[in-house]
Amino acid sequence: VVDQNNLINGTRLIADISLLRMLKRSAGLSVIACSDMSTEKFERLKNMLPNGLTISRSSKAELESLTSAFHLNLKAMGMLSFVVGLFIFYQAMSLSFIQRQPLVGILRQTGVSGWQLAKALCLELLILVVLSWICGNVFGVMLANQLLPAVSSSLGDLYDANVGLTIDWNWRWSGYSLLMALLGAFLACAWPLVRLLRSQPIRLTSRLSLMRFAGTEFTWQALIGCGFLVAAVAVYQAPQTQETGFAIIALMLISVALFTPFLMWKLFNSLSYSLRWVRARWFFADAASSMSYRGVATMAFMLALTANIGVETMVGSFRDTTDKWLTQRLAADLYIYPTNNAAARMSNWLSDQPEVDSVWWRWEKDVASPVGSIQVVSTGPSEGELEALTIKLGIPNYWYHLHHSKGVLISESMSLKLGIRPGDYIDLYDSLGSGWQVVGVYYDYGNPYHQVMMSHRNWLYGFAGRGNVGLGVILKDDVNSLGLRSRLESVFRLGSERVFDNNNIHSQAMRVFDRTFAIADTLGNITLVIAVFGIFFATVAGEVSRQRHISLQRCLGVSAKELILTGSLQLFVFGLISSLIAIPLGLALASLIVDIVIKQSFGWSLELQVIPWDYLQTFAWAMAALMLAGALPVMRMIRNTPMKSLRDAL
Repeated sequence: VVDQNNLINGTRLIADISLLRMLKRSAGLSVIACSDMSTEKFERLKNMLPNGLTISRSSKAELESLTSAFHLNLKAMGMLSFVVGLFIFYQAMSLSFIQRQPLVGILRQTGVSGWQLAKALCLELLILVVLSWICGNVFGVMLANQLLPAVSSSLGDLYDANVGLTIDWNWRWSGYSLLMALLGAFLACAWPLVRLLRSQPIRLTSRLSLMRFAGTEFTWQALIGCGFLVAAVAVYQAPQTQETGFAIIALMLISVALFTPFLMWKLFNSLSYSLRWVRARWFFADAASSMSYRGVATMAFMLALTANIGVETMVGSFRDTTDKWLTQRLAADLYIYPTNNAAARMSNWLSDQPEVDSVWWRWEKDVASPVGSIQVVSTGPSEGELEALTIKLGIPNYWYHLHHSKGVLISESMSLKLGIRPGDYIDLYDSLGSGWQVVGVYYDYGNPYHQVMMSHRNWLYGFAGRGNVGLGVILKDDVNSLGLRSRLESVFRLGSERVFDNNNIHSQAMRVFDRTFAIADTLGNITLVIAVFGIFFATVAGEVSRQRHISLQRCLGVSAKELILTGSLQLFVFGLISSLIAIPLGLALASLIVDIVIKQSFGWSLELQVIPWDYLQTFAWAMAALMLAGALPVMRMIRNTPMKSLRDAL
């Protein structure tokens, strides 16, 4: 009724307050929102408010930056998936052109020009791209609608953002995806097409396969990869931003991917000449020759495994750090936010209760400064409050200097954004003045504001009890807080929104975290599945082209079990070498994301955690899939008798 222009979307409803009162008698005003105002008007309005009401600026700007960083990370993962798929597409089209060499040679010898063949192949490619684009858009929208409810719920819990639960078709997105598909198809098919059309027709018709020149191509790829690596080192020396972080990651991944086939090809060739056991020499010689159709697919698999390990490391480190930080920051059992007038009476009452061990005070006030609003908070001198801090850097005896001199602690976000280090002196403006020594820097994840922490003595000297107050209640061991909380609410008539149980906060925060990063895990697993399928289809196409070799081996006495085992073990070796490259590369990827991208996006850092069990699980699933992919094509080919297979191959 109210919204005639479709301005309201998502999961919220708009209704008159009288209707809300009728539906739920306790319903009332939770937020009074004001438009943007000047600093003078903001301070004047803040001073006019009665006790119990607070005013704070909207975090819309911070929400936009966080949301942009979240979108940027998802775009990076999506682009990595696209690059993996592009390698697979390049492999498939290259094999397709190679398998049609005799036909192209005959057509060229009968008078068909290279331009006519190019037009025919481009038309075929265009049809493939359009079909893939349509299927990709349909399945992409289906996948997005499956993942969106988790993202919507997480953003709503974290930032109170109103995100819808469904995604509709958008022609702008479709246009971008079509442009990406056309550009990707051009990059993937340009060289195989040029190589096919420029080859002499007599070479194509005489079955002189272009595969035998794969070693030369791998050498050129390795040289190009070295160039990308030099470019990555050069970009790393430049001033670090979010964009340079992603550029370094892209250059590093592409350079290692281009170098991997050359490394494998050289290793297999050297083993095929140096080993004494004839069967092992043949095994590696055959593996080296199969690089012509497995090389690019192996690059894609290595990239997918790298992305998966990087995401697992980053998410695991993020989760472990958040869990430890919440455990320390939510050290009190109950957190209460009373009015300033009732805080002293409430603290005394709590201290007299038999369940309570101690009560912590925490004052908070925003101070305007030329660098933006600074949130100044207080802390007491107790050991529990010291343990509740997660210090990153500090001068010797920082806790003593904080409480016995003109010293402050600052958040990591403020330290990084303003370039402040322990030992520096800063100006806190307002009634606090200048000459405050920074005695330490503490982790403060999720807080986008500049935050300064000082002792109660310095706080009372500077603000004389002004600001907002919070009480942290430490209960004795094995005491349930429900009874104390109910008595507290009845005696002081506190609403449930002013009393928080830290156990509920901690569990809810970790639940939101797991839900938020589930989408990254999903995209990483999808990328890995695409790469495994790419190697599988490359192996299928390659084994079909090598049907004559397999048939000859069977005629010479090699058993079907040995052929199946050989096909599986070859892909296992490919996967093992890819994994040995992907694990350190994935850790380097996670390190770059943490040290550059996250630091530039959010203003804080975290400590990397190596998760061997998760890596081992990913490795086991990938190896099992690869061995199955290597065995299935051979199993399909050995169903016929050796002579029949040889006759069909010839």
